[in-house]
This record gives sequence, C-alpha cells and structure tokens, in this order.
Amino acid sequence: MELALNSKQRAYLRSLCNTLQPVLYIGKDGITDNTVTEAWNVLEARELIKCSVQREAPLTAREACAALCEKTHAAPVQCIGSKFCIYRPRRKDPTIILP
Repeated sequence: MELALNSKQRAYLRSLCNTLQPVLYIGKDGITDNTVTEAWNVLEARELIKCSVQREAPLTAREACAALCEKTHAAPVQCIGSKFCIYRPRRKDPTIILP
C-alpha cells in the first residue's frame, strides 16, 4: 500500500525538502530492520524526511528509496545523487497539508 502523490503535491513537497538535512543514513549494511524502525519513527514525527546513502552501501539511492518506501508505506518525493526524500502523513494531526 504505497502512498500516491500527484505532480502538484510532489512539487510542493520537493520545495519543503530543499531546506532539510539528512536524518537517516544508509550504510554498508543496507536497509536493516533497525533502519526501517528508525525511518518509521522519524516519519511519524516529521512526515517528510531526507535520507542519505553512504558510498559503502550495497544499494543506489533509487533502490534504497523504493525499498524504504515499500516497507514504511511512504511515498517517494525526490531522489538526487545519493540523497532522497520520502513522505508519509502522520496518523493523527498531520502538519503538512498537501494542495
């Protein structure tokens, strides 16, 4: 159950991503259960997060984004170089209101 965004919503979220710093790093172990748990918790707190894939990681940023979105039921927003952003609204009282 992946969240679907239209182009206007994605553009709005991309504009919010520009000022974010990466809060989740994917290293040489790839996406582990701990990574998924951490991503889930951070998404519940912030709704929109930026992640970074380290050089030693076995995945590319696009692969990591797709895998993390699938496991956290989030939507991919943007993937540039080794960084990507994902979005999932909070269950209660979402703070980011999409157009």
